[in-house]
Amino acid sequence: MTEPVDHDGAVAAACGPLAHGEDVAAHFHDYGQLRYAASGALVTTTAAGTWVAPANRITWVPPFHVHSSRSHGETVIRLLRVPAAQAGRLPGQPSVFAASALMREAYLALAGDHDPADGPRVRLLLEVVLTELARAPQEPLRLPEPGDARLKAVTDLLHADPAGPATLAELGHRTGSSERTLSRLFGSELSMSFRQWRTLLRVQRSLLELSAGASVTDTAIRLGWANPGSFIEAFTDLVGQTPGRYRAAAR
Repeated sequence: MTEPVDHDGAVAAACGPLAHGEDVAAHFHDYGQLRYAASGALVTTTAAGTWVAPANRITWVPPFHVHSSRSHGETVIRLLRVPAAQAGRLPGQPSVFAASALMREAYLALAGDHDPADGPRVRLLLEVVLTELARAPQEPLRLPEPGDARLKAVTDLLHADPAGPATLAELGHRTGSSERTLSRLFGSELSMSFRQWRTLLRVQRSLLELSAGASVTDTAIRLGWANPGSFIEAFTDLVGQTPGRYRAAAR
C-alpha cells in the first residue's frame, strides 16, 4: 500500500486503516512529514535505521528521506505535512518523539481540519505542534539497518522472527555467509555486535507489546528472553526506565 497523495495542498491526510503487518512501500516527499498512529502502532524504516512509534509517539521524517512503514495491530495513521521552510526547526534525521497532551490535541485538531493550509487556524495549530516537538523528548532507540546484502539477509530473518534463538553461525548457514564474515560486518557497518543488534531489535518490539497492554512477563517470553529479569535489565539500560513504568505511561 502507498500513502495517500496530497493533490490539494492540505496540511493533513489520513492513511489506513492498515491491517496488522501491512506495508507502506518506500517513497519520499519534498516536504517534511509527521506521522501519528491514532490507533495501532507504526514501524518506520529508512536508510538510517528503523524506529517504532506506539500510539503515544510521533514520527518525524525530514524532506527527501526515503521511508517505508509497517503497521502493528490495526493502524490508522494521521499525517501532517511540514513545509520545507519550517522543516529546519526539527532534526535533520528521522526521529520519534514522545507526544505531550497539548501536542496530541493540536495534532489531531489539525488532522481533522479542512481549512486551507495557509489559513490562520492551521498556521497556529502547526506552530503549537512544532513548538512542542522542539522541546519533546526523543525516543532513543534507533535500530541501524545494513546496506550489505549479506548482512541484510540476516537482519531480515531477525526482523521476521526477533524471538528466534538462532545463533549467528546458524543464520549464516541459512543465508550462505560465514559467521566470521557476518560478525565483521555487524561491527563495520552497524557499529555493534550481533547480540547487541538483536537485543536492540527485541527492545524496540517490546515497546509495541507494552504499549498494547501486554504484561512485562508475557513480553519477555514472547520476545525470546530467558526470564523477565534479563528483559527488565536490557530494557532499562536502553530506554532509561523500567518496562513496567513505560507500560504504565503508555497506557
